[in-house]
Amino acid sequence: MSRQIPPCQKKLAEKLILINDRGIGMLTRIYNIKKACGDAKSKPGFLSDKNLDSSIKYIVRRFPNIDIKSLQPIAQIRSEIIKSLSLYYYTFVDLLDFKDNVCELLTTMDACQLHLDITLNYELTKGYLDLCVTYVSLMILLSRVEDRKAVLGLFNAAHEMMHNQSDSSFPRLGLMIMEYDPPLKKLSEEFVPHSKLLYTALMSLWPVYINRNLSADKWRSDQKLSLVGNPGQLLKPLQTETMSCEFISLELVDKWIIFGFLLCHHKIGQDQGHKMWIGALESSWVIALFRDEVIYIHSYVQTLFDSMKGYSKRISEVKDCYSHAIQKATYRHRERRKFLRTALKELALMLTDQPGLLGPKALLIFMGLIFAKDEIYWLLRHNDNPPLQKGKGKNAEDLVDRQLPELLFHMEELRILVRKYSQVIQRYYVQYLSGFDAIALNQMMQNLTVCPEDESTILSSMCNAIANLSVKQVEDNEIFDFQGLRIDWFRLQASTSVAKSPLPLVEKRELASLIDTIVFHTKMVDYLDEILIETSDLSIFCFYNKIFEDQFHMCLEFPAQNRYIIAFPLICNHFQSCTHDLCPEERHHIRERSLSVVNMFLDEMAKEAKNIITTICDEQCTMSDKLLPKHCALLISQVVSRKNKEKNKKSIPEQTKPGVESYRKTREELTTMDKLHMALTELCFALNYCATINVWEYTFAPREYLHQHLENRFSRALVGMVMFNPDTNEIAKPTELLASVRAYMNVLQTVENYV
Repeated sequence: MSRQIPPCQKKLAEKLILINDRGIGMLTRIYNIKKACGDAKSKPGFLSDKNLDSSIKYIVRRFPNIDIKSLQPIAQIRSEIIKSLSLYYYTFVDLLDFKDNVCELLTTMDACQLHLDITLNYELTKGYLDLCVTYVSLMILLSRVEDRKAVLGLFNAAHEMMHNQSDSSFPRLGLMIMEYDPPLKKLSEEFVPHSKLLYTALMSLWPVYINRNLSADKWRSDQKLSLVGNPGQLLKPLQTETMSCEFISLELVDKWIIFGFLLCHHKIGQDQGHKMWIGALESSWVIALFRDEVIYIHSYVQTLFDSMKGYSKRISEVKDCYSHAIQKATYRHRERRKFLRTALKELALMLTDQPGLLGPKALLIFMGLIFAKDEIYWLLRHNDNPPLQKGKGKNAEDLVDRQLPELLFHMEELRILVRKYSQVIQRYYVQYLSGFDAIALNQMMQNLTVCPEDESTILSSMCNAIANLSVKQVEDNEIFDFQGLRIDWFRLQASTSVAKSPLPLVEKRELASLIDTIVFHTKMVDYLDEILIETSDLSIFCFYNKIFEDQFHMCLEFPAQNRYIIAFPLICNHFQSCTHDLCPEERHHIRERSLSVVNMFLDEMAKEAKNIITTICDEQCTMSDKLLPKHCALLISQVVSRKNKEKNKKSIPEQTKPGVESYRKTREELTTMDKLHMALTELCFALNYCATINVWEYTFAPREYLHQHLENRFSRALVGMVMFNPDTNEIAKPTELLASVRAYMNVLQTVENYV
């Protein structure tokens, strides 16, 4: 009979998974409300109605203690108000419910006296830190919704007029709005009982942080992301004791550190914690709340510390960090992007040539992708939110990266390789799981001196799930599902990390490391798409659409980057991954934006290629025209005049003969035609890179865009070649027309070599 599970342990893993997912959904909904209320076109009409202006001002002023007798203008439209504002109001009610769930779970985890260590129980610690950060982000985002008091007050007044009583949730909602304005002081007070557990989790980040927060020079000297740096290890699987920590986002770790230490700010003084705090503050001047919503973190921290006694040293420290960030962070991140362009290019070239290496070196790909993703996110956020005070650093220059398309392209290249050769990866890890992992886990289980029945059942189940895997299952396209195994490991972390556990995980680091490795291996079999989203999702561009389009046009005008321009339409496929089930109403908007942007990008690429081809065709037609017999007369005249040697007459200028344009003194001197041909080659490479691009349920064919533009252009050009004169009803001679058509067709046939 299994032992009785303590109440605090029940469903801890499941609750963390569900509440964290719900937190992302709540962030999505509050984000959309903030955007709607901040836009005059999309905000509820009542908030802009001049007839209700005095009533709204009264509600905001007296919130949450509102006397409906002073709100007579509302009485006539109360049902419309309830209908219009119910989605907004009940989103805030859901947020209140979410807050209760978070507080309950945090208290439960404290009661369990958990031991949290990101290098030991990764899923449990990450789940806890994510919960804290999501909660803080939500409360800060809530405090930034402009019309929150007006929306809640209007709805409740209309509800009271209709039902003769306030909505049951309104008193608590009103209290929440008032208490968390500003939010951080209240949040830090709220987290006092949780500070010990939070601090333990934060301090476990130290080895991960120092390993991730490195300069480009350090990456270079360590030969980071290099396959050829150590040829003897080329076929050996890349493995560490903390596989899950290797492709964790540095942006996320920074957010954990900053928000985490703000919640337990009295513990910042500790040595390693202090170094992480300073490092995180020196790397950025803004930190993301959600999508494109950011806060200028230094001024935000300063405001919090200003309201507390004895924090003058911390305030001057924050000011120093801000100065460092605006002077040096842009250069540090620019150098990282520069390194990653080369590193990802080498990776893609090697793996394209030897796709079998995708098996042993899969971890390297996801590390490269997450490094690049972090740098792109950093650039977007800081480009869109320049420093509040201008520093001495070259911020403006370093925040505009003309070579960003190259980095985006190499990321897409690696994503395509992983998807194309997914079976290669699956075959490798299916054999690894059954041939090594299952045996190693079984041996380790036999060596456990104490193993309670529940833990033994979970370990045996995990072992059985991977022991009988075979390559034939991959060849038969069998659908794998190890989700249950991964949740079991999460449950095992929860049960073995509580105080006085019969099988304390902290004493079984080798077991934890092995199962963490097994979890990574299972993800390589059944979870590749999700890992790609986690490490290389660029759906953030959906919310920085101006920067996205500006980067595209900059790339189009920069010949050296033309071949990488296909990355922009490919990124439109990412937008789907930023939607959430709790906010289905935004799916249509994001879908429409994805489709319109990918269509615009492909159309402009095809237009640019068509314009280059047209210029080349016109030049070829001109040169072809010079070869026509009618141009011989001048040459004959020149020969005759030279023979006569009429000294008294002025010499006729020598006519340029057709073909001289092909002579050149050096290979380095590029003519206009050379440059046009080079630009065309690069653009055609981009258009030809993918036969199709899938965005939502639509399929786009880049080449078809070019074909369509060329057809239309050729039709118009043909009419022009006829040279019809309406006054004399004359047209070009058939031989001249034929010469022009041939010249045009020769260019178009050349294009066939590229597309």
